[in-house]
Order: sequence, then structure tokens, then C-alpha cells
Amino acid sequence: MSKRIVIAAVTTALMAGSSTLAQTAQEGFVDVNGARIHYSSRGQGPVMFLIHGFPLNGNFFRDNVAALSKNYQVVTVDLRGFSQSTTDKADPGSIGTYANDALAVMDKLGIKKAVIGGMSLGGQITLDLYRKAPERFSGMVLIATLANPASITEQNLWKGMSLQAQAYGVKSIVPELIKDMITGKTAASMPSTKKFIETLMKASSLEGIKQATNALATRPDSLPTLKTIRVPTLIVVGQEDTVYPVVFSQKMAQNIAGSKLVVVPGAAHAVNAENAAAANKAILDWAAQNLK
Repeated sequence: MSKRIVIAAVTTALMAGSSTLAQTAQEGFVDVNGARIHYSSRGQGPVMFLIHGFPLNGNFFRDNVAALSKNYQVVTVDLRGFSQSTTDKADPGSIGTYANDALAVMDKLGIKKAVIGGMSLGGQITLDLYRKAPERFSGMVLIATLANPASITEQNLWKGMSLQAQAYGVKSIVPELIKDMITGKTAASMPSTKKFIETLMKASSLEGIKQATNALATRPDSLPTLKTIRVPTLIVVGQEDTVYPVVFSQKMAQNIAGSKLVVVPGAAHAVNAENAAAANKAILDWAAQNLK
């Protein structure tokens, strides 16, 4: 089926204080293969393209975009079925579909190369993107993710998550997930962070949940891909991540030549939201040293 891509965007200038440098803010949609993908772009400079995890949306990177867009053009997307993006109900959901959607957004925005990164599911999509189009990468950022295919246990976990959402609604899975997204300490001391992540999850559609859980359960084995990566790579993980524990990030770092691993103390799976300051510093320091 041929792609029909339609884009709607609004460009505004944002001024910060007395600065004379304007940041370009752009938001719109790309129609691709039965879905309407929402994207947001902020800032100017080299491009950082960030892909969210399950079951979140592009606004998950809110605090990262605010810091990174001072030096970079930061593009985020809502995966199909999440927040403002629609989906094709006939699509069962796959990592490859999400990767193709991301490439369609990059193509329409005229982005030839970018630092492409993702959190959790987004990281798995990033690795698939590298297999499909390594020439589109100027760098890679892998956040709270892994390269392994889903084990039988994990496959059934995602199947159960989908069945619960179908039986009791999307909101029913939020309590199951939030306890692993952030630490208990953060949940108690930073209720606004907990509420923010819960609100993102509640904005997911049932079709989005069904397709994403299938994509997670059937994701390809990306372990062989790691040794083929030839671009600067940063790996960020929370020290208390119980979804994809630190050991998975350590193994990725061992297999990606020249990669840098940053373990953030006191953070769980949603590391870049739970401790945005530490995640932003890690990305900016790495980018300053590795990107030309």
C-alpha cells in the first residue's frame, strides 16, 4: 500500500528573557499507513529525535525537551494509538510499524540525520530503526531499555496486560505500571511527578495498548544488532529500574563499541522524568563530547 502523507503544522517564535535567539516550535500530524502520527518539534540546531515508552506519549519528554532544545532541535512523536496519534485497527502492532512511522515523520520534516533515541519500548524501536536505516543516525540514546527478545514469561505478562485493559479499561493497568515507573520515595515525596506519569498513561487508547503489548511481546532479537552500531551511543538507566534492570544496560554497553553508560542513582524505569536533571546532564555532556 502506498503511503499518503499529509502534514499540518504551525510555526511560532519563542523568546526567552532578553535573548534575541528565537526557538522554532512546530507541531503537526503525518498520515502514514492507516494512522495519523502526531509530532512536536522545538528548538534549533542538530536534531534529537526521541521516542517514548509504553504506555506513554511524546509529552513524557517534557522536562528533557525544555533543557535539550536550548542547543538542539528536539522532535518527539506520539506512537500510533497514544495521546493525539490514531491507529489502524487492522494492524496487530509491531516494532517495525512504529519504526516506519518514525521514518515517515523524519522524511516529511526533511531530517536526513539525527541523534535518535528512545525510552523502553522506544529504545527497542530505535534499534529497529538502526537496522532499517543506519545512515539516518548521527548518534543513539538508549534509555531504560534492552536488546533482548521477550522471554515466554514476559510475553505472557504483556498478553495479560492487554486482556486486563480490554476487560476493565485502560485506567485499570495504571496502578500496575506506576509502581515500577518511579521509586516509592519519589511517589511519596514528588506526587506531582507520579500524577504526571499517570495522566500520560490514562491518555492511551485501548487499541494503542493492544498493539503496543503485542509489539513488546513479539519484538525482534536486537542483540546481534548491538555489535553493528557504529555511531556514538549513550545508555541511561535508573539504578532502581525493576522493569529492565541495570544488567541489561551493562550488557548493551559491553556490546556497543565506544558506548557510554550512565546509571542514575535513586531512579527507576521512568528515569528521564523521575530525575530529569541527571538525564539531561548525561545527554548534554555526552553530546558535547561526541557530536560534531
